[in-house]
Amino acid sequence: MAHYFSLALVYCFSLFIACSFVFFISGAYLLLFKIDQANQLFRHPYLDQRSFKQYPLNIRSMIVLDYFIRLTFPKSTVWIAGNANQLLKHVDPAKIPMDVKWPIIGLWGGCAVGMVAMLSLWILLMAGGGR
Repeated sequence: MAHYFSLALVYCFSLFIACSFVFFISGAYLLLFKIDQANQLFRHPYLDQRSFKQYPLNIRSMIVLDYFIRLTFPKSTVWIAGNANQLLKHVDPAKIPMDVKWPIIGLWGGCAVGMVAMLSLWILLMAGGGR
């Protein structure tokens, strides 16, 4: 059984590191090169009051999370996905170009999958797989 624990540990750790790289690379590319284009395409209602750079980091992250949810779950009507879809109902996800989609999906998708990998890694370590 210890052999399976060590294999699972290696797999979870590798997945976590890969997700970390995807998160950082996508985030850097998005924030350095594509955030203005994404804001123009999505036209988030919060950006009617202030520019994107005037908001604090947590609000900017939430705006990009709304973009991710609109791209990933366009028909959802419940909870946070429903709110994002209501705010961005004027956006057709099929018309957003791929060069804007991939950094948004990489940023938040890498974060979500990385959190699952990290949780699995901690569970395996607590279960005795790190002996």
